[in-house]
Amino acid sequence: MLHTLKTYFGYDSFRPLQEEIIRHVLSGQDALVLMPTGGGKSVCYQLPALLREGTAVVVSPLISLMKDQVEALCANGIAAGALHSNNDETENAALRRACMEGRLKLLYISPEKLLAEVNYLLRDMQISLFAIDEAHCISQWGHDFRPEYTQMGILHDFFPTVPIVALTATADKITREDIVKQLGLRQPRIFISSFDRPNLSLTVKRGYQQREKSKAILEFIGRHAGESGIIYCMSRSKTESVALMLQKQGIRATIYHAGLSATQRDRAQDDFINDRVQVVCATIAFGMGIDKSNVRWVIHYNLPKSIESFYQEIGRAGRDGLPSDTLLFYSLSDLILLTKFAADSGQQSINLEKLQRIQQYAEADICRRRILLNYFGEQRTHDCGNCDVCKNPPERFDGTIIVQKALSAIARTEQQIATKVLVDILRGNLTQEVTEKGYQRLKTFGAGREVPARDWQDYLLQMLQLGYFEVAYNEHNRLKITPAGSDVLFGRARAQLVVIRREEAQPTARGRRQKTPVPQHELPLGLPNAENSELFEALRQLRKRLADEEALPAYIVLSDKVLHLLSTIRPTDVEAFGNISGIGEFKKKKYGKEFVALIRRFTTAD
Repeated sequence: MLHTLKTYFGYDSFRPLQEEIIRHVLSGQDALVLMPTGGGKSVCYQLPALLREGTAVVVSPLISLMKDQVEALCANGIAAGALHSNNDETENAALRRACMEGRLKLLYISPEKLLAEVNYLLRDMQISLFAIDEAHCISQWGHDFRPEYTQMGILHDFFPTVPIVALTATADKITREDIVKQLGLRQPRIFISSFDRPNLSLTVKRGYQQREKSKAILEFIGRHAGESGIIYCMSRSKTESVALMLQKQGIRATIYHAGLSATQRDRAQDDFINDRVQVVCATIAFGMGIDKSNVRWVIHYNLPKSIESFYQEIGRAGRDGLPSDTLLFYSLSDLILLTKFAADSGQQSINLEKLQRIQQYAEADICRRRILLNYFGEQRTHDCGNCDVCKNPPERFDGTIIVQKALSAIARTEQQIATKVLVDILRGNLTQEVTEKGYQRLKTFGAGREVPARDWQDYLLQMLQLGYFEVAYNEHNRLKITPAGSDVLFGRARAQLVVIRREEAQPTARGRRQKTPVPQHELPLGLPNAENSELFEALRQLRKRLADEEALPAYIVLSDKVLHLLSTIRPTDVEAFGNISGIGEFKKKKYGKEFVALIRRFTTAD
């Protein structure tokens, strides 16, 4: 097992749980594997596929995901292919023949194609195992339910002796149970890896309006000059307006959403994978189809609908284990809109519950990572030190007067207003709705003029969280004062609010790439973390040239993590090059001479 791991994948040791899972699958038993994105799920079925007789059949939901996986396997010298509708008949005929002759070790296939072939091709080949990737798609409780996945339960009927391994990055308890039931797994062992991704920083910004979001996004990208990132938006139109804003600032950005043609979506994904664009502004439809290891940041322009969705999407960043940043914007308008979606959905109670949990995460004043891990059933006794709450613990102040002003305005309008009008009243804005209703004559009109509008948005979010008012979603989002709110309004209780901090980002020179440090534990003991940044840039250029020659994404040739190790350790012969973590036998022989020659030139110059 270790020899195969080193030869094909370039690693000297397994990550937590990998070896146990692989031994279990090799023994011919079913398994359900939960591992976070970037945790090494693929090796859990790819390595057994290399060691078992026959061909592993991998069920995958997206053609782009299959393409990415197959390219990565072929780049490691592993015989793999994908059977799907985008291939021409000649390609598919050649793949079928290779499967029947046992020349492929892994065959990727969509659920629809699998069902069509179950009585034909699959009958005529020796199958070593079935791997159901993105297995949460099979469950109606999962965050990305796909009806075509639900028929995968027939596999054990047709192939009773072939083991099935189901894999997913995010599934709560109810989804896990449903996956086992839908697939008809037989006495499966359930492996749950740690969901902790310590390399991801977690930051939430509350109450920002559009202009402030744009400013914050530009500052954020400025700190990640030249580094790939994704901005997730709630609507198609928002992806387009954010991408346009970035393009006007000279940032290479594209869009991805379900309203585009398949050709346009493929082009956007291909441009991102091959670093022709730096940023993709996308709806949640984007990202499952890529294994791009060097995404350095993810921004959520709006609140996601659940912690599962959020965790899956931030998992696109830092798959190589290097430090990466995540940023979530959260506003009251997001919450109101998502609550309406959840209330109108076919699974109202569970969707409202999931929304409440992501709301609690966004509003937290305790370590955010602990909240995330707790959601997936993983308790932590210490704070992470890598989220905004840990870095800047909140300060509180007596906000009774602020709360009373807001609640008084709600009461004086007979609880008939939504948040936008409330802020207009408090700020003294003579808008059409304010003057039509005569709200400018209220005693509280302009009573909060000294508080900026965006701060009122934040304070109102805090008041909602503290239970001082409720939003009547079925009455045009009108605000209703609760008994707890009445106690503050009439002076029977005091209100503690969190001090709002608006940090001003330090300007960063546009286009200057910031070096990502290699985590110390990745380096051989005793080696100083003294990376040569000029060598790293030269290695990137060489990788890009080799990738372009082979029409491959750069990260498939060698990952950023490997380049950082090369520019730190600086091997000067091919054998030493092959000892770098992440370089297997195939890549050593294929790329060793060129990379070593480049490193030697730098070493001699030093």
